[in-house]
Amino acid sequence: MDRIRITGGNELHGIIPISGAKNAALPLMIASLLTDDTLTLENVPHLADVEQLIRILGNHGADISVNGRRERQGESYARTIHFTCRNIVDTTAPYELVSKMRASFWVIGPLLAREGRARVSLPGGCAIGTRPVDLFIEGLAALGANIEIDSGYINATAPTGGLIGARYVFPKVSVGATHVMMMAATLANGTTTIGNAAREPEVVDLANCLNAMGAKVTGAGTSTITIEGVTSLSGARHRVLPDRIETGTYAMAVAMTGGDVILEGTDASLLDTALEAIRRAGAEITPTETGIRVYRNGGGIKPVDVVTDPFPGFPTDLQAQFMGLMTRSNGVSHITETIFENRFMHVQELARLGARITLSGQTAKIEGVPRLKGAPVMATDLRASVSLVIAGLVAEGDTTVSRVYHLDRGFERLEEKLTRCGAIVERVTD
Repeated sequence: MDRIRITGGNELHGIIPISGAKNAALPLMIASLLTDDTLTLENVPHLADVEQLIRILGNHGADISVNGRRERQGESYARTIHFTCRNIVDTTAPYELVSKMRASFWVIGPLLAREGRARVSLPGGCAIGTRPVDLFIEGLAALGANIEIDSGYINATAPTGGLIGARYVFPKVSVGATHVMMMAATLANGTTTIGNAAREPEVVDLANCLNAMGAKVTGAGTSTITIEGVTSLSGARHRVLPDRIETGTYAMAVAMTGGDVILEGTDASLLDTALEAIRRAGAEITPTETGIRVYRNGGGIKPVDVVTDPFPGFPTDLQAQFMGLMTRSNGVSHITETIFENRFMHVQELARLGARITLSGQTAKIEGVPRLKGAPVMATDLRASVSLVIAGLVAEGDTTVSRVYHLDRGFERLEEKLTRCGAIVERVTD
């Protein structure tokens, strides 16, 4: 099993190309099930989750071709993938596939809308909380779907004539449920209004792609999304937006180590709240023609309190990384997690490196320490794994992170990108 070994102490200098967003690519790929034409997606990252979803879509009958090309800037891969699902050959998403990645559960929306039925296993993914599917079920039921849960599967059927447009207000903001209901509503009869919808950039990206396919979606990026159903969707060509979580992660890595790095191909407006927190911690962040520049000249890291919140708030997917940064701050900081109730599993692993963190409910108190010391640590989920890498970049000696299959789910060629900027990071295969 692979491990990542980091030797701490080096500043970061250079250019890091930002990949396409995993959290945007996955729902965009699933949207290909809504049409019998070809959906072409550009800037798709090469990640374990993407490869898993390719297998799942193939199980439903999608024909998939991949074109990889080497980009000049930063030598990164930006893949173009063509999805053609002329016929749905299977409306079942089996446990052995869905259990490996939670987002694969989202196929329930397009399958139900296009075929009138879907049998989808209850989801798996990172163990960062219960994350129930109630919101998905209630949203689809509002469109007229009949839903039963049996033997670990959700069996959903549409009424005769297809799903029916309706107004539904989510009791809690959910990005995944917003994706699913929006996709399902594109082929429903009539108009659907989604209240308390997620406002994340990835929701806007999906809406833009659906509209390019012939859907009629308005209001994405606000808390109210309206979808006027159409009889069919066509193919389209769409570019996946830059990964704001990867952007924030590397910005925190530079803030942690010191140095001067251009994050190329990204958009600062996708994560204003997180970048502002990094600025308050002591880094300078300025826009460039190709992305953003992150700079810290060796001054101390200042303590900053953050509270995770749905967009445009501080992203829960950057909470672990920011905690890693705060372990070296000159003071006491607090991080409150409001999205997932079990997303502090990285605390004990950071403590192995010498961090001082205490938990009280959903708030972590971090007392900055003058130094961290390398040690063997274990990744517990995707974002926790990269928080350990950030800490390892400044820890004395070697830090070895095991279970890096979590890391491979969401960060494309991380060790290569960091090494090109002066870090000592290598993948070790047993």
